Amino acid sequence: MEEERILRRIPLEIAVLSFIIALFSLLFFSPLTALFIIAGGAFSAVSFIWLKQNLSKLILLKNGGSPSLENAKKGTEEEEKGTGNFFRKKSSLSPFLPPSFKKAILSTLLFYSLRLVLILAIFFIIIFFFSKNIIAFIVGFSTVVPVFMVEAVSMLIRLNKWKS
Repeated sequence: MEEERILRRIPLEIAVLSFIIALFSLLFFSPLTALFIIAGGAFSAVSFIWLKQNLSKLILLKNGGSPSLENAKKGTEEEEKGTGNFFRKKSSLSPFLPPSFKKAILSTLLFYSLRLVLILAIFFIIIFFFSKNIIAFIVGFSTVVPVFMVEAVSMLIRLNKWKS
C-alpha cells in the first residue's frame, strides 16, 4: 500500500533532512551544533519508528488481528447460544472490548508515558549540559514537520479528487 511505503520512508527522510541542515550549519556554526542537529533528527526518526510500531500493534488488535480476540468473540457467542460452560467465570469486562484490547490500551498508555519521560529527560540533559545547543537539537528534532508537509503536499498532488 502507498501509506505503508510513505510511513517507511519518513524516518529516512527525517534523517536525510537533518543531515542536510547540519551540513549547511557548518558554514555558520560549530561542528558541535551540526552534531546536535543530526542527533535531534536521529532521535526524531527513532521516535517516529517506535510510535509507528506501537500504533500498528494497537490498530491490529482493534481490527481483530489477535487470536485472543477471536477466542473472546467465540466465548460470547457460546454464552448467547447457551452452549457455553455454566460454571465458567464471567468476565466483568465490557462485551465491546476484549481483554487483549484492554491490555493493549494499557500498554499503549504506559508506552506514551515512558516516551514522554524519555523525551523530557533528553531535553533536560541537553539543557543542563549543552544549553547553547538546545536550539540545534530542536531544529533536528523538528525536521519531522517539514517532512510531513512535503509528504502531504505530494500526496495531494497525486490525488485527482481535489482537482475536480
